[in-house]
Amino acid sequence: MNPIFPIGIHSLWDELNHMPSGSLWWVNTDQDVDAYRLANQTLAAQQADARVAVITMGAPPRTVIQESTVGGPDNIRLFSARSSPDSLHFLTRDVMSSIDPYHYLIIIINSVNYWQNISSSLIHNWIKKTSSWAKENNCAVLMINPDNNSDKQSSLLVSEHRSLDGLATLRRQGEMHLLDIAYWCNEKGVSAQRQIMLETTAAGWSVTAAEDHAPQPRSDEKQVLSHIAVLEGAPPLSENWLLYDNNETLFNDARTAQAATVIFSLAQNNQIEGLARHIHTLRRQRGTALKIIVRENQASLRATDERLLLGCGATMIIPWNAPLSRCLTLIESVQGQMFSRHVPEDITLLLDAMQPLKLRGYQPWPTFCQAVGALMTNPLLPLDGKGVMVALRPVPGIRAEQALTLCRPVRMGDIVTVGDGRLVLFLSFCRINDLDTALNHIFPLPIGDIFSNRKVWFEDSQIAAEIVQIRDMNPEKWGNPLKGPGDISAVVNAQHDSHAWRRVPQPITLLDASDGGTAV
Repeated sequence: MNPIFPIGIHSLWDELNHMPSGSLWWVNTDQDVDAYRLANQTLAAQQADARVAVITMGAPPRTVIQESTVGGPDNIRLFSARSSPDSLHFLTRDVMSSIDPYHYLIIIINSVNYWQNISSSLIHNWIKKTSSWAKENNCAVLMINPDNNSDKQSSLLVSEHRSLDGLATLRRQGEMHLLDIAYWCNEKGVSAQRQIMLETTAAGWSVTAAEDHAPQPRSDEKQVLSHIAVLEGAPPLSENWLLYDNNETLFNDARTAQAATVIFSLAQNNQIEGLARHIHTLRRQRGTALKIIVRENQASLRATDERLLLGCGATMIIPWNAPLSRCLTLIESVQGQMFSRHVPEDITLLLDAMQPLKLRGYQPWPTFCQAVGALMTNPLLPLDGKGVMVALRPVPGIRAEQALTLCRPVRMGDIVTVGDGRLVLFLSFCRINDLDTALNHIFPLPIGDIFSNRKVWFEDSQIAAEIVQIRDMNPEKWGNPLKGPGDISAVVNAQHDSHAWRRVPQPITLLDASDGGTAV
């Protein structure tokens, strides 16, 4: 008879507790101390005649594994592994050279953040290989992975249900712990999207007495979890509305939602990346029935930011200038919808795709051509929406290198080069109708006073064709920036009033006041 190994959490029902042989299981934890504690409690839950082996990384096994005073196997085989990326590549071979894994429970405890520097393709290949090995040798493998970014790891592995028999995350919730089970498949059936609160007792972690044993129903479809700023000071509209003071608390409570509506608030641009990670985690881990809405409270989003949030799994983005009545109508319009777009398992792909140019300001001619050319061939970016390229020729009497000293791009991805007597700018994700506004922000003086004419390319095919032509320009025509540009804002003494740059007059003292002079 094939053995069944329990995981070390007391009062946990069998469909979430059993780990039959011939299977691979994965549990993420926030801290290494929780990983060690889970491993020791799992060992203590085994029968005396159980065949168990423990492999540790980053710490000697005898400092991690404690001798159990109650229960546990009579003998435990201890092994240590290096914390190097290739240490698990030959894991199965090394284990078989020391033990016969038949009917064994093999617990692997990674070092902290071990998997963060390993590509997703290698992780998937390792899981597939190890799962086949566990089935072939009829043993159970439990991977305990301490990681300070367990959400990213869980999102990466949630699609591995064909190779992983179980995926869960153990995280701290104040004085208690939450066991977040993505899925768990054993001889008792399949359980998915379960959140179980654990309390600490003298015997270790145990399911709280008030925990409901019944499967979680999708009874929260009418519930709305919203940031308090969304309602603009209005009280909750019904008993189904729950209001939160910040996005972090809202995100933590939304982890347990099944089909509710979650509304985040966005007030400034520096919140976008953190909000994108929250949305990506909820969409990957909570499924397609969840409605995720972003309410822009102030003008903060650019076109590329909207694409990023939608690509991470947001159902809808409500603009800042929509009145409250319109906002509520839009929220009502998504009720009952299912999210159908594909969301990549790794958010890094989305962040890189929406922010592909890690450059800003002046670039040499070859670097400029290479960067823009690579951007035009990026398949993850929208067609004819990658940006605008404009060539500016200065008025007579001004050299292109002099005009370059007035060019001050502030957005990442806005780059400029100089050559053939003109400035060539590429404004990433800028729409053609916003070109004048963008140029007024980049140059401190009116464009008509600096440049005599300009030529604009805004379609991908146009930009790509022009890059091919200018790439082969004679290097003798390339320009170089003037040395020692200094602080341009101090030199020209100008301020931007959200419409255009304007000179600010400064008082000049003609004579010393003690000699009867005045300041004008």
